[in-house]
Amino acid sequence: MVGYEEGSKQVLGKLQAGYPRFFLNPTVTALFVRAEQSVARSGERVAVFPNRNVCQRAQRYVERRKSVATRITDFEGLQALIVPAEAFETAKDYWKHTGEIVSSRQAADVLVGNLCEESAADLIGPLAEAMGVSADGIFLYESGMAAIYSAHRVVTRRSPGKKTLQLEFPYVDALKVQEQFGSGVAFLPHGSGEGLSEALQRIRSGEFSGVFCEVPSNPLLHTVDLAALSTACRISGTPLIVDDTVSSHRNVEVFPHADLSTTSLTKWVSGQGDVMAGSSRVNPESPLASELHGLLLEESPERSRLYRRDAEVLLKNAAGFGDLVDAANRGGEIVAQFLQEHPAVERVWYPRYVDRDHYENIMKPGAGYGGLMSIVLKNEKKAPAVYDALRWNKGPSLGTRFSLASSYTLLAHYNELDWAESCGVRPDLLRFSVGMEDPAQLCESLGEALARA
Repeated sequence: MVGYEEGSKQVLGKLQAGYPRFFLNPTVTALFVRAEQSVARSGERVAVFPNRNVCQRAQRYVERRKSVATRITDFEGLQALIVPAEAFETAKDYWKHTGEIVSSRQAADVLVGNLCEESAADLIGPLAEAMGVSADGIFLYESGMAAIYSAHRVVTRRSPGKKTLQLEFPYVDALKVQEQFGSGVAFLPHGSGEGLSEALQRIRSGEFSGVFCEVPSNPLLHTVDLAALSTACRISGTPLIVDDTVSSHRNVEVFPHADLSTTSLTKWVSGQGDVMAGSSRVNPESPLASELHGLLLEESPERSRLYRRDAEVLLKNAAGFGDLVDAANRGGEIVAQFLQEHPAVERVWYPRYVDRDHYENIMKPGAGYGGLMSIVLKNEKKAPAVYDALRWNKGPSLGTRFSLASSYTLLAHYNELDWAESCGVRPDLLRFSVGMEDPAQLCESLGEALARA
């Protein structure tokens, strides 16, 4: 992880692929190279985006941050953003933070001259059925971050000039989008106590264009008091946007509190780690439902920006969604209890142990606490040895059928470790996503690794 973050050639030279927003898939890299060869001049680089609107947003981002001239051109059914070489990393930052990306399947089809131009709109209904949600009011995106970014554009467009409010420490790019777009963000890393009381008063006064939170949050698994938030937001007509990715909408019901929910379908709904997708769902009972639905439709008239072949894979994978979440609920409780009782572990963050009342207030009948948890050790210097020794798959995602371990803070906040720690997220934090394996075997492998502590 350290070698990856510091750009070690020894590490990066062995990586063939990675999480698609952070590490360009080889097929996507080949697409960028072909576009460069086709449309770039000397000293220029090219980033390819899925459509004109996305490419124009990326263009404005690069020109604002780098003060350079760029241009856009059609490229084999997609859109190429041509930038000076020194601005290419900034174009990649837009790709990373917003999730408005070209998928590897899309890139592969372009490279063989077989881009599918058929919409995935007709798959919204079958996918919603597989997810166990209403097809009305659901919008599909290229990634979970693209869904969050779309929600952010909608609420800031409603109330230009106002900041958004982020409650609880969120997934890294959910905060980056609010920091770098719109009018900025007021960030409350601890959404309880006096800080929450003050935030509720500011919400009631109409100070914010929108309020964002995750239930539970990633990586500290906190659940804010959604009922109190919703009451404050309804008084001022402020949209409440809740991301339910971490434990999934099979476990928690954020309606009727939220006006809009976002989900990374890349995680539990797919469960396979082989497709990127996201969704937004409008709460039909929200007083803002008609307005929010209309604004989302203006941006996405077909209600799907997901590439057709990705949607087909997602639909196939979603057939196992329920079984995966149920298994992760059972295994997650067993693993979390094992860690809670282990003498080398200082603290476990898991919804059963963190903000349990708030979580259970939105937990569906017969549901569980999910498969995601984080820990820190009593001896923080032993975290590298424990992580390296752990016989689990290592990776930056969650919600897959196979369990995953991540040295989360190093991955997400390597260049801002002191700031993250000031928000309660220690550099030595380890995050685990429990899949469908035998929990006893997972605990055994954890025990072997924790013996290093």
